[in-house]
Amino acid sequence: MSAPFEATLAWAQSQDAADPLRGFRDEFLIPRHEGRDVHYFCGNSLGLQPRAVRPALSAELDSWADQAVEGHFRGDLPWMDYHEFVRDDLATVVGAQPSEVVAMNTLGVNLHLMMVSFYRPTPERHAILIEAGSFPTDRYAVESQVRFHGYDPATALIELKGDEANGAISMEAIERVLAEHGSRIALVMLPGVQYRTGQAFDLAAITRLASRHGCMVGFDLAHAVGNLPLQLHDIGADFAIWCSYKYLNSGPGAVGGAFVHERHARTTLPRFAGWWGHDKTSRFQMGPQFVPTYGADGWQLSNPPILALAPLRVSLEIFRRAGMAKLREKSLRLTGYLEWLVQSQLGDVLEVVTPGDPARRGSQLSIRVLGGRERGRALFDDLVEHGIIGDWREPDVIRISPTPLYNRYADCVAFVEATRRWAQRG
Repeated sequence: MSAPFEATLAWAQSQDAADPLRGFRDEFLIPRHEGRDVHYFCGNSLGLQPRAVRPALSAELDSWADQAVEGHFRGDLPWMDYHEFVRDDLATVVGAQPSEVVAMNTLGVNLHLMMVSFYRPTPERHAILIEAGSFPTDRYAVESQVRFHGYDPATALIELKGDEANGAISMEAIERVLAEHGSRIALVMLPGVQYRTGQAFDLAAITRLASRHGCMVGFDLAHAVGNLPLQLHDIGADFAIWCSYKYLNSGPGAVGGAFVHERHARTTLPRFAGWWGHDKTSRFQMGPQFVPTYGADGWQLSNPPILALAPLRVSLEIFRRAGMAKLREKSLRLTGYLEWLVQSQLGDVLEVVTPGDPARRGSQLSIRVLGGRERGRALFDDLVEHGIIGDWREPDVIRISPTPLYNRYADCVAFVEATRRWAQRG
């Protein structure tokens, strides 16, 4: 990659000093290792804690202590409407209308709820298209839904295999499988970013193509939300689901989210109904007939988890101030710098699995150690011991994700220097 990069710590520190987003790092709690901040590259798995989370949680605990049940109706952020306080910022992050998004449940639960409505198999059209090697949440969910409807996953699951280097999937491969099987595919269910390879998919192109074949379209955005600029409303996908503990920094097991396109806002498709999905104006009349709330809110089951939503509210406020366009701009350069360092300084030790085209990836670089899995695992363990925190995915991938809200160019240099020292030790 041709760019005015240099492989020195001094150059990296000069870039950090000039970074217009540098102040956001101070809004996060950085773990420590041997008296120094770790070099944290694991925002693709669990984002760091914003400093403002603790006071936000304390405020809700104080409200519970001081007001008990009246906290539902009193104060600046009454609990009855709490999920609405994250709606506008969440819609901005995913490129949706506010009525199209809802923060609720967790990713796996939301995927099942969406499939109840948008996977409507018939004898002629009951297949689901997923990528081979999909994350277990998706694989288990779609297989169980196929079985629930009485079909055989051996024939009803179409797994799209990579046709490019290191398992990446081309649009041509997606076109071919839809040309061959489109008439029997009920649902195309693909990720925004593939968790193992780090490949980002062209969601707009996939939606257009799948829709031409009469398929419903859903996306798992676990590794895309807060990482890539998204335009869910404009691309026209039927639904999407995500978690918020990765790039959205909302804490372990944090509340997830769902998108339902506005054309389905008053759908007659079946759904699993719950009290909090009932029309807000008549919810407390406790009537026997379910009347869904307009939009994505109509898929809610239960009242919102306040202590889980408070960290999300804090994080989304940070995203509002930073702006996804500026975060993406920094991400492109920061990840590009890490890629350049790996290729120019460690080409005899590491190879990058993630596509080289910046438009086909987010912050994450998936890296493989030359020489096999055991060497890869040995490097990963050594990095952790020296305060370089990425994560490992079987069979042989180290994922390193320089996250623009809190990572620095100097972190990338630290990763390269630690890897070089490990390689020299042999």
